[in-house]
Amino acid sequence: MRTSNRAGARAARWAGAVLGGFGVVVTAAAPSYAAPVPDYEMPFACGQVWEGSTRASHSPSVYSADFNRVPDFGEPALAAAAGVVSRVEDLGSRSYGRYVIVDHGNGDTTLYAHMDATWVQPGQRVDQGAVLGLVGTSGGSSGPHLHFEERLSNRVQRPFFHQAEFVMPRTEASRNCADAPVVGDWDGNGVDEVAVFRRAKTSKFRLAQTGQEPVVVGFGLGTDQPVVGDWDGNGVSDVGVRRQKGNRFWLRMADGSTQVVRFGSRPDQALTGDWDGNGTTELGVWKPAAAKFVLRHADGSKSKVVLGSVDDLPVTGDWNGDRVTDLGVFDPGTATFTLRTVGPDGVPVLTPVLFGLSTDLPVTGDWDGNGITDVGIWRPSTATYELRATPAAARTATVTATKFGRPRVR
Repeated sequence: MRTSNRAGARAARWAGAVLGGFGVVVTAAAPSYAAPVPDYEMPFACGQVWEGSTRASHSPSVYSADFNRVPDFGEPALAAAAGVVSRVEDLGSRSYGRYVIVDHGNGDTTLYAHMDATWVQPGQRVDQGAVLGLVGTSGGSSGPHLHFEERLSNRVQRPFFHQAEFVMPRTEASRNCADAPVVGDWDGNGVDEVAVFRRAKTSKFRLAQTGQEPVVVGFGLGTDQPVVGDWDGNGVSDVGVRRQKGNRFWLRMADGSTQVVRFGSRPDQALTGDWDGNGTTELGVWKPAAAKFVLRHADGSKSKVVLGSVDDLPVTGDWNGDRVTDLGVFDPGTATFTLRTVGPDGVPVLTPVLFGLSTDLPVTGDWDGNGITDVGIWRPSTATYELRATPAAARTATVTATKFGRPRVR
């Protein structure tokens, strides 16, 4: 809950006072502005250096930031914090042109304008660092740049990044370097372990190993979507990424080589699974606008399944132990997993599982090695995995908490 004096603190100014009768001028100390509640980071890839500037006549506020670098046209524009996309508009050659607004709750929003392309939909949930689209020069722009605003109750506020005020003009490297949770069987023992994809100029997967230091595998870029799968069917999980700008999956094979597969469209979210039960992981995508899974099979054919809604997050797993990967969604609004299986008669069965909080990110894995995938969450604020397992002989689920990864600033 936001404190009542936050807006006033951010609106404070330098001030001078003349003490009555003495003619003494006292200059106030520099004000301490209250940082926003959301954990805002610069809306660019981790480590990229951008210059933010403004001007007295900047519309709609002097606190609006115009960001430039060389090159800037076509560079990914990222979510400054986790939230829900509340608006996606194209005003043509007017005003903001193509722009996106992300709602972070409690009246806090961010705006990204003059974009060349937008890759998100109203109602879609995005994590910090998710690609919203590309920097451009649409609308009333005189050249490529990203116009950015932090708002409170629709009023533009002083920009803050990494809990510090961003005083313009200023050139700074982005620290939009949030970990993303991933899960895999890193040693081939049939039990899934946790990991994180650490966003950086050259990103790294950090794989948890029981009783040992994490294994670090450098792969991918800070704007990539991480994926995990057994690409060669040897029983050990491998890592990979999906790069939206080129609609390509980059898969790191067991021998260190890379296989590139083109699949999906730019706004899609990456997912993987063994769709036909042959022991090898295949690729897929989730299309938020249509709430549709599109699965790519080993023979190159595709199948489609409609499930959930635009504000859900996709999950996959073998919910019934038949060695074929099933589909599901996580609704952060109700913290509910909906797991889809197909019965012997071909009729889909939907099973709800209530678990986690609205701010958690969903994960799935076989935590106890029984051949059935269970659900879990990763809590960004504490970098904590909570893994829910239901052993076959047990009536109630057990939950194991494990801290792994780097917590967000708050």
